[in-house]
Amino acid sequence: MEATGLISGARENLAFHHFHAFMITSPSSISRKFFSPNSGSRKGLTFQSNHRNGNVICCRMGSVSGNVTLQLPDIDWDNLGFSFMPTDYMYVTKCGKGETFVKGDLQTFGNIELSPSAGILNYGQGLFEGLKAYRKHDGNILLFRPEENALRLRTGAERMCMPAPTVENFVEAVKSTVLANERWIPPSGKGSLYIRPLLMGSGAVLGLAPAPEYTFLVFVSPVGNYFKEGLAPINLIVETEMHRATPGGTGGVKTIGNYAPVLLAQSAAKAKGFSDVLYLDSIHKRYLEEVSSCNVFVVKGNLIATPEIKGTILPGITRKSIIDVAKSQGFQVEERQVPIKELLDADEVFCTGTAVVVSPVGSITYLGKRVTYGESGVGRVSQQLYSALTSLQMGLTEDKMGWIRELK
Repeated sequence: MEATGLISGARENLAFHHFHAFMITSPSSISRKFFSPNSGSRKGLTFQSNHRNGNVICCRMGSVSGNVTLQLPDIDWDNLGFSFMPTDYMYVTKCGKGETFVKGDLQTFGNIELSPSAGILNYGQGLFEGLKAYRKHDGNILLFRPEENALRLRTGAERMCMPAPTVENFVEAVKSTVLANERWIPPSGKGSLYIRPLLMGSGAVLGLAPAPEYTFLVFVSPVGNYFKEGLAPINLIVETEMHRATPGGTGGVKTIGNYAPVLLAQSAAKAKGFSDVLYLDSIHKRYLEEVSSCNVFVVKGNLIATPEIKGTILPGITRKSIIDVAKSQGFQVEERQVPIKELLDADEVFCTGTAVVVSPVGSITYLGKRVTYGESGVGRVSQQLYSALTSLQMGLTEDKMGWIRELK
């Protein structure tokens, strides 16, 4: 029976998009049909689940040849943080310099082998992306604007002298990886499945040059809130000495080298009780750029301002989406230089990103002076835009923007 091989751990090149094995929901029982793609009769296998403390533990398949138990993750979904959790499968494909990526394979998640002289290790020739999959109440799975991630990866790859998968191949790789790890997607409203595509120079190179081989890999992990505060105000400190990016550099693409340099300032800020760091431009040191891993927005009345994309700021997909949502709700949105004075005089401040979605800012500390925003927690505009975007991402409202990709 093909299904037995799947459940018992057959890992070779599994076409998981043909399988819809289970559905994690909050009710106390689950029933769903399981089909083998190679069976002409498409014989059905019924899943029944057992729960412990509200968490799905396992599913039992009934068939004419006996029962097989499928273990589901024993996770406290109500206390899911933002940290790495190994799942079942990852997607991998490779190509040589000057070649084109072809369709890859699903492999058991695990360590990868690299030469000590790999381009990614020696010269930082690599990019990554981040997006999420959500589970609807009916069990269907949603992706949010995966084509935008594919396009951003391609832009970054050109800057970093790497080949990149086509938009179609990128999206298919994401879909395959999500469906292969479907059991790890949190129940509706309990979190999401974070998706991490990686593009790297995996070939060995000694002199400074593009690597001779490249690997495109996708892995996933279930996550909750990025900041421990959740949808609660965070506290930022403005960094005046160190900078995230400079004009002419790589601040506008999602290369791996953009992130380790912020760790020193971020660690120092967290040691002082701050949530994260807000960076200024490196030339004038008075215009906002972004937080360590998110874009920033400043609200004054009906006006929402955010730093313009000019090569030093990552063109966030959540940023782009919030701008469109805000405009559709009647806000005036301006993308331009935002001086620090405007930040300190704002009615509200919030950050956006794939990991944080929308994170309201409760205070900004600049040159020893602390400015607070609002007295009742989450600001009105932050709450309004957060609710609008997350409702769309989770399939709770009609997708009038055409951003959602539903995986049946």
